[in-house]
Amino acid sequence: MEDKLQILELLAGDARLTPERIAVMLDRPEAEVRDAVAELEANHTILGYRTMVNWEKVGKERILALIEVRVTPQREVGFQAIAERIGRYPEVKSLYLMSGAFDLAVFIEGKTIQEVAFFVATKLAPLDGVTHTTTHFVLQTFKEDGVILTDGRDDHRLVMSP
Repeated sequence: MEDKLQILELLAGDARLTPERIAVMLDRPEAEVRDAVAELEANHTILGYRTMVNWEKVGKERILALIEVRVTPQREVGFQAIAERIGRYPEVKSLYLMSGAFDLAVFIEGKTIQEVAFFVATKLAPLDGVTHTTTHFVLQTFKEDGVILTDGRDDHRLVMSP
């Protein structure tokens, strides 16, 4: 299992790593790495591979929003049933059970503010069990999944000196 954990950590850092490169990095046989990755994919430990894109660089218009959701937990299943229902919407990119002032953090993506508002008003807020929503729009993304998206060249602030 130690080797599988190391493989997972390497792939989480760079999904482009090939089994042969991982084998060299871990000093393990390539066939062993291929088998381990295949098993991790088959048992749904590895759920997919993705490319991170800075969409601002290519001019793609998109609106990201965090929606705080308060819900009434259901007997026997708690927050699980409502979370599964919300998670089925294709607009929902991430969904988390939270501690604190709200229960669920729902991250969604739309093409316009109106599209996000329509989703909240017609799909999310009317769900049985949803008691309150608060929507926050992302104005600019500086870092995502551990990757800094700005290259620093567009920083026009004046240097401060003591």
